[in-house]
Amino acid sequence: MIKVGVSSCLMYPDVNRIVFIKKYLCYLERDMARYLSQEGVMPILIPDLEGKALDDLLNQMDGFVFQGGNDIAPEAYGEKPIGRWIGDAYRDAYEMKILDYAIRHEKPVLGICRGFQLMNVYFGGSLYQDIQTQKPDAIQHRDAESYDQWHHRITLTEGGLLDRLHQHETVRMVNSVHHQGVKQLGRDLEVLATCPDDGIIEAFLWKNTEPGKVIGVQWHPEFFYNSQIQLMDAHRIYQLFLSFCKPSVRTYASH
Repeated sequence: MIKVGVSSCLMYPDVNRIVFIKKYLCYLERDMARYLSQEGVMPILIPDLEGKALDDLLNQMDGFVFQGGNDIAPEAYGEKPIGRWIGDAYRDAYEMKILDYAIRHEKPVLGICRGFQLMNVYFGGSLYQDIQTQKPDAIQHRDAESYDQWHHRITLTEGGLLDRLHQHETVRMVNSVHHQGVKQLGRDLEVLATCPDDGIIEAFLWKNTEPGKVIGVQWHPEFFYNSQIQLMDAHRIYQLFLSFCKPSVRTYASH
């Protein structure tokens, strides 16, 4: 059984909620849970643990997925907020620990939307805090009303990993549910896809491991099933990720 560790989305105490108003919540979005779940694969939500408790849990995982959610705090890449986009510094710190563990222990990583942006920051890159504010010539990458029905074309880097992975497909469309994006690309990252209308980076891989073992996409493949138009195959990239997730033999101390 492959164990896929999924970083939590976090919610904080909120008196306007009906339940758990004074509690912190760790959760997994339902479409993501269904996307990751298949025969022989067990998605496991990684709670907000600390120290040895977190390390012991991470040690049981065969790969890691970082899901979407709140913005990355600008301070994470050395900037100050330019407006209301202050991000979620607490979640940044929680996920950076997990990502650092994954990279140091040579584990497969798949970053989706926020997870993709987190990876760029981890490797020393920066983000547009708000694409329409900081890159006014860009197309609209998010529409709150259309949400996962909002989409645009992408261009796959010729001869690159995703180009080869999707070589038998003619569709080059993805959904688009983000207002932030890669500004400065992180160290040792190879661009796999861009938006042809404005050059925004849409996918990359980390070059210092096997091609595709550490990879991120700006779009949400877990939402593709719901699209009213034809999008790219959502499962190829997940199958690629799983191909690196080999269940390891673990030893346990006797008591």
